Amino acid sequence: MPEIRISEPQLPQNPASSEGQQPAGGNTAQVSEVRRFLLSRSNSAVVDGGFHWLMVLCALSIFGIVALIAWRLVVSSHLAWSKFGFGFFYKTFTDPDTHQSIFWDPVNARFSAVPFIFGTLVSSFLALLMAVPLAVGLAIFLTEMCPRALRGPLAFLTELLAAIPSVIYGLWAVFVLVPLMRGHVNPLLVKSLGWTGLFSDENPTGLGFLTAGVILAIMILPIISSLTREVMTAVPQSQREAVLALGATRWEMIRMGVLRNARIGIVGGIMLGLGRALGETMAVTMVIGNTPEVHRSLLSNGSSMAAVIANEFTEAVDDAHLSALIEIALALFVVTIIVNALARLLVWAVTRGAPSQAR
Repeated sequence: MPEIRISEPQLPQNPASSEGQQPAGGNTAQVSEVRRFLLSRSNSAVVDGGFHWLMVLCALSIFGIVALIAWRLVVSSHLAWSKFGFGFFYKTFTDPDTHQSIFWDPVNARFSAVPFIFGTLVSSFLALLMAVPLAVGLAIFLTEMCPRALRGPLAFLTELLAAIPSVIYGLWAVFVLVPLMRGHVNPLLVKSLGWTGLFSDENPTGLGFLTAGVILAIMILPIISSLTREVMTAVPQSQREAVLALGATRWEMIRMGVLRNARIGIVGGIMLGLGRALGETMAVTMVIGNTPEVHRSLLSNGSSMAAVIANEFTEAVDDAHLSALIEIALALFVVTIIVNALARLLVWAVTRGAPSQAR
């Protein structure tokens, strides 16, 4: 009878145990190599501590720069503060001979910031009046209605306007915008709206508040548009879908689902554009006329707070004149800081720091 042999099945070895035992020495060697490398270096606590305090110093330097600028402006404007006080911003002088108001008389040391505050507010208001509807409409088109192929180029061209230097805007305004206003726009406004008194024919040069407002509107357009687009992008897509699911049209969806949720951020973007308009210097100086007077007509020459500083700072006749200019600079600095801080706070309240993205 043939012999039958039954061989025991060989159980497979545990790969985890077999593999775990072999690399143990390798891991130990690897760990020892890393430990040897770390031990060969110097203590990193000193380097980490130095890096930490260097970053803290960089952050605190921003506050230091702002405080240093404010302190220098306060000290340099002390003479004007002691002589005129807060009346510098609202009082006027009267000529005893002609009985006409005098706002800025460096020869007789009579200074009032009223015409420059008036010119700054009027030109900035006109700029917002023209730029806000166009900027919001552009942001709505780019985020909600624009074809995907055109979003990138249009957004790039819009933001490119913010990178153009202000002196280039001023030169373009002098050679293109001013002749256009003088030859076509101003006569039309005088003919159709001259009865209001806001567009009386008192200035044939084409310079004035309205021209400054137009160039400011072009300059603040990309700022307001980009921030409006950012806060509209931060609105959740579910808001749009929910409004459309209720049977709303596209316009109703944009009005109720997007604009209503982004209104605080849009206001913040508008205020940030206002801060840019308040502090703009070169472009406004070249087209506003630089006359320290207050006129009702928007076509008249005027001046702004930044323009008078740029025009007269290097030609100040005495210390009182220089101190008055620095006091105007201090007021402009404080107002600009407050407006920009409020604008950033409103934008952050909507976006919560979320980066914008194109859908």
